[in-house]
Amino acid sequence: MPTVLANVNDLLEKMVLEETGEYASTGGRKAKSIGINKSYCHAMGILITANHIEMVLVNLGDEIIKKDRIRLKFTAELSYCTEVAQKVKTFLEGELAKDTLLGIGVAIPGIIDQKERIVLKSHALGIENYSLRFLEQALEIPVYFENDANAAMLAEKKQMYPNAIYLSLNHTLGGAFCIDGKLFRGQNQKAGEFGHMILVPGGRKCYCGKAGCADAYCAASVLTQDNRQSLDAFMEKIESGDEKNLQTWNAYLDHLAVLISNLRMAYDMDIILGGDVGGVLSDYMIPLGEKVMAYNGFEHDVSYLKNCSYKKEASAVGAAKYFFTKHMAEL
Repeated sequence: MPTVLANVNDLLEKMVLEETGEYASTGGRKAKSIGINKSYCHAMGILITANHIEMVLVNLGDEIIKKDRIRLKFTAELSYCTEVAQKVKTFLEGELAKDTLLGIGVAIPGIIDQKERIVLKSHALGIENYSLRFLEQALEIPVYFENDANAAMLAEKKQMYPNAIYLSLNHTLGGAFCIDGKLFRGQNQKAGEFGHMILVPGGRKCYCGKAGCADAYCAASVLTQDNRQSLDAFMEKIESGDEKNLQTWNAYLDHLAVLISNLRMAYDMDIILGGDVGGVLSDYMIPLGEKVMAYNGFEHDVSYLKNCSYKKEASAVGAAKYFFTKHMAEL
C-alpha cells in the first residue's frame, strides 16, 4: 500500500492523474476516486489516402476531440508535403491542446521502413521507395510513420486484445496482428498482408496481378463496385431488401467467413473486424457467425470475433496513440 500511494501521489503531482470525485462513505472519511487526466497531453493522427487526408486530435483518454477530412490528392511532389503541413497548421489553430501536443502519427497505406523513413511500396498511392523525410521536416514536430492497418490495430486497447488479428476491410484489404501487446511485423515488414492470401485459386484478378486473392473477394471495393457507389448507399439497399445487392452481400459474407476461419485456424487469436465494412458488420454478426461456424468444426461459438472500437478514424487514432505509449514509458 505505501508503494502504491507513493506512485499515485507522484502521478498526481505530475498531473497525469487527477481526482475525479468521491465514493460513498462506508463509515469513515469518504474515499476519493482518481483517474487519468485526459487533458494531460494530446497527440494528432493523420491518415493519408490517394485522394484525402483525415486528421484527428486525441486526448489521453483516447477520445477524439477534433477531426476533419479534407480532399487532397496525393502526389510525390514536395509541394504535397508543404500543403499537408499547412492543413495541419490550420487544423490546430486556436486549439489549446496544441500546447500539450506530443507529436503527429501518420498512417500510410503501404509497406514502410520506419528506420529509414521510406515507403517501400504503396499500390494505393502509386509509389515505391518514397522518402518520408520531407514530410517529417515540413511538420516540424516529432512524427511517427506507420502502415494504416498496423495503426488501426494500435487504436484498439492492448489490455482487451493482447493477442489479436485486425482485419482492415477498407477499399483494399489489409491486416495486422499483435502478440503480447506488440505489433508483429515479420522479417520484411509484410506480416498481416491477408489481402493477398489466395482465397479462390484461379479466381478473380487482384490488383497485385495474381488471381483469387482475398482482396478481390473481401475488400470494401467488392461492395462499392470500386467506388462507383458509396458503402452507405450499398447498405441502404441491403436494408431495403434489394435482391441483387443481397446476393452480392451474401456472397461477400461467404468469402469473408472462409477467410476468418482460415485465420482462426492459423493463429488461434481474437479477430477484430475493422475498416469501412467492419464498421457496419455489428448488425450482421449473427449471419456472419453462422457462416463461419459452417467452415469451422473445431469450435462451438464465434466469441473470438470482435467489432472494432473506431468505425471511421481507426488508423489516424492508432498512429496518434503511439505517442501516449512512448511518453508513458518515459515517465
